[in-house]
Amino acid sequence: MKKLLIVLVIFFYSAFAKAQCAMCRAVIESGGDTKAAQGLNDGIVYLMIFPYLLVGGIIYMIYRATSKKKLN
Repeated sequence: MKKLLIVLVIFFYSAFAKAQCAMCRAVIESGGDTKAAQGLNDGIVYLMIFPYLLVGGIIYMIYRATSKKKLN
C-alpha cells in the first residue's frame, strides 16, 4: 500500500511540472503571448502522460506474471 501511494504521488506530481525546455519557453515568451506559452506547456505535459502509462503498464504486467509464479 505504501509503495502504491509513493508511485501515485510521483505520478501526479509530475503533472504539475513545467515541461517546456528553456529554448522553447524563451522563444514563446519573447513574443509577449503568455497564453500561447501556457498552451504549449499544457500540450507537452499532456503528451508526456502516455509514455509513463505505457511503461507503468508493462512493469505491472511483468510484476503480475512473476508474482503468480512465486505463489504456485
